[in-house]
Amino acid sequence: MELQRKSRTVQPAGPLDGGYGWFIVLSTFLVFGLTFGVIKSFGVFFVEIQHYFATTATASSWITSISVATVHFGAPVGSALSAYFGHRPVVMAGGLLSSIGMVAGSYAQDLLQLYITVGFLTGFGYALTWTPTVTMLGWYFEKRRPVANALASTGECILTFILTPSFQFMVDQYSWRGAMLILGALQLNLCLCGALLRPLNRLVPPKESDSKKSDALKVKIIRYVDYTLIANARFMVYSMFGVFAALGFFAPSLFLVPYARSQGTVHQLIVTVILLGIVLLLGPLATTFTQLALFSAGYGLVFGATVAIHITVLAEVVGVERLGSALGFFMLIRSSGGLLGPPLAGIFIDKMSDYGTGFLMAGVALLVSALFLLVLQQMNKKGTGKGKDVNLENGKGHEDLKHRNFNFRKS
Repeated sequence: MELQRKSRTVQPAGPLDGGYGWFIVLSTFLVFGLTFGVIKSFGVFFVEIQHYFATTATASSWITSISVATVHFGAPVGSALSAYFGHRPVVMAGGLLSSIGMVAGSYAQDLLQLYITVGFLTGFGYALTWTPTVTMLGWYFEKRRPVANALASTGECILTFILTPSFQFMVDQYSWRGAMLILGALQLNLCLCGALLRPLNRLVPPKESDSKKSDALKVKIIRYVDYTLIANARFMVYSMFGVFAALGFFAPSLFLVPYARSQGTVHQLIVTVILLGIVLLLGPLATTFTQLALFSAGYGLVFGATVAIHITVLAEVVGVERLGSALGFFMLIRSSGGLLGPPLAGIFIDKMSDYGTGFLMAGVALLVSALFLLVLQQMNKKGTGKGKDVNLENGKGHEDLKHRNFNFRKS
């Protein structure tokens, strides 16, 4: 019974694609909104913090940049901890940590303290909540996984739409410190999201009598941190897409509010990323309120489609049984883009004295990321005739996957 509780890489019992899975969708919906939705709404605080500390756009943007980078760097940690302790306690701990970081940030006396609290502590809390929740969603759904991912990812866009004016109202009423304190309390809802993550009933895979200790140790390590993904060419190409996409993902939402104020007022994925890049390149042309509203609507529509598709594509690249580790490593590799995106845009803005240049940088980065998706598409076409096990290529020593379940046998 104890072995059943601790085993993680096993076949789920009961039907997928429905039932309690819709509560997992609800949990993921809220996690998307309370993590990346908050990050994308932080532009309201960005303006106030920049004025309060009399600093540059580059210096202020490091708050969001550190938070985004910590989410990515901490993703493998969240994946490994959830594999060992379970998804529910890790997500609840992450929610508590993100709340503590935001509350502490409301008392910050300088930018360094904001870097540590809102940037690092809250970012690491997000890492412990986002990766395990999205992994659990992938386990509950198979045929309906694209629909489930699409519904869950709308949480980021919908809550961004709700939180941005709400944050502005709270800043106007209570100052940025009071608004951040309220946001810290709001982050505690991530603990409730973790409570919804009901573990799947699983069976312990049988052990082979001739297993070597070294092989058993390797299997145990891979169960928590699947390092063989680094040797998967298709995964690494997809990760490079993530790096350049992250350069363009986070900068526009951070600078949209100040820009508006300065003016006074895998095929599907390729298409959405290219459209997103084009929309951002057209952003600086918006100078009136109506034009900015249309730009924001177009950006939100295409960005939401991109977010909904890219997790589904990752599951197809590596297989759902490796999704937990893949999400961790993908976020880790993508962290360089998330870390450098906002400060790089801030440098252009400071040099050119024009917030529109930040959108141009983000648009170019997204168009470059689309090139890696084209490479991945060609690799998929070449690999279709090489056998059914394309998701585990270059994974020498890893167990073979059969019938899309989570049972392992020695290769």
